[in-house]
Amino acid sequence: MRFLVTAGPTREPIDPVRYLSNRSSGKMGYAIAEAGLEAGHEVILISGPVSLAPPRRAKLVSVSTSDEMFDAVHRHTDNCDVCVLCAAVADYKPPKVSPVKIKKHAENFSLELVPTRDILDSLGHRQNRKFLVVGFAAETNELEQNAAKKLRAKNCDIVVANDARLGMESDENELLILFRNGETKRISRAPKEILARDLVKIFSKFATIMFDKKNETITERN
Repeated sequence: MRFLVTAGPTREPIDPVRYLSNRSSGKMGYAIAEAGLEAGHEVILISGPVSLAPPRRAKLVSVSTSDEMFDAVHRHTDNCDVCVLCAAVADYKPPKVSPVKIKKHAENFSLELVPTRDILDSLGHRQNRKFLVVGFAAETNELEQNAAKKLRAKNCDIVVANDARLGMESDENELLILFRNGETKRISRAPKEILARDLVKIFSKFATIMFDKKNETITERN
């Protein structure tokens, strides 16, 4: 199969020296890309700024901002079977970037922010899509409820949820996986490399079932 994996944070510039970002290390996304290659799949890895060496056999697409990641994902999705959106894309960005460094002053400073384009939502609601959509949900409260809402709202096939306080910047994680059919699966705390291998097996199996059902439907119509 052909996997597209996003990883890492994005950086939303404020001025030439400052930006908004988050604590994502990219480790989970990179581990999934590596596990996909180990399983014999083709992998396109779209990565925000991280301090990790990319898997040698992956096609690496380096991006910085949410807009760059949005455009890169949409350039490659039609050539993929499984889209794993693991990156921690910024939810907001400044509407414009100052061309010069903003100076510090004694008074309070307010920064206007606008929503970024929603990559996961744009893929989940694409008409007649032919690829599996996997979203990730890093939460700090009501993990299962918030992940279930994301699964429905973004029209995902699978959502992988974790406690952000446990997995962020860590080499280990524990996961809750929610499926479109209402099933759930928990994976106990383990190194991200091991979790990634389990996830790739799950995604591959689910994608195969989905594609077989679509082919059966097409055959019945013909």
